[in-house]
Amino acid sequence: MEILYFGKRDSKTVLVQMVDEHDLLIIENEVEKIRELSHSNDFLLVAVKVDDWQKDLSPWSAPAVFGGYAFGDGAKSTLEFLKNEVIAPLSRQNAADGSKTKFYIGGYSLAGLFALWSAYETDAFEGVAAASPSVWFEGFSDFASSNDIKANSVYLSLGDKEEKTKNQTMSKVGGAIRTIYSRFSKKVRCRLEWNEGGHFKDADVRTAKAFAWLLDTN
Repeated sequence: MEILYFGKRDSKTVLVQMVDEHDLLIIENEVEKIRELSHSNDFLLVAVKVDDWQKDLSPWSAPAVFGGYAFGDGAKSTLEFLKNEVIAPLSRQNAADGSKTKFYIGGYSLAGLFALWSAYETDAFEGVAAASPSVWFEGFSDFASSNDIKANSVYLSLGDKEEKTKNQTMSKVGGAIRTIYSRFSKKVRCRLEWNEGGHFKDADVRTAKAFAWLLDTN
């Protein structure tokens, strides 16, 4: 996996985002939008480019829902990579003056699902920015209802047309995110925002809004 850095390199506020090639084409605009919405330049966005989107970000194997490409179970390995190659080095680097680095994890689509799942697996992240997350993923609703998230703040969003699809699995996304939000809102700081349009509209802006909310909230 490739690690890229955007923003203030020595900031103790670190945003971690799993990305693909398409995300990298619009990442600079996302960073600028985070600055604009949060009125702050004091953050470092660490973009980690995954090798295999549907394997590296999936918490467990699941059947394909579009095309013929099934989901793998590489999320545990990906999370270990983040702990060893992102969180640990930056924590050591910033600990020289005795201060603590705050890490937030976020992403779009399947990366948003990975961000949510990661915050169940570790307490390394203060907050989660899940923009249009793939919470329709088979088994995730049951997982979320049976476990407690370890983050303090969670931002969720969805396009208002995303659940209006003929795909029977993906059409469950609206009900799933409403249920997850209802559960989170009783336990942590949480926001659910509905954006205009379908899944593929304004991914950079939606992700920026998610991270900016975390920066303003914490």
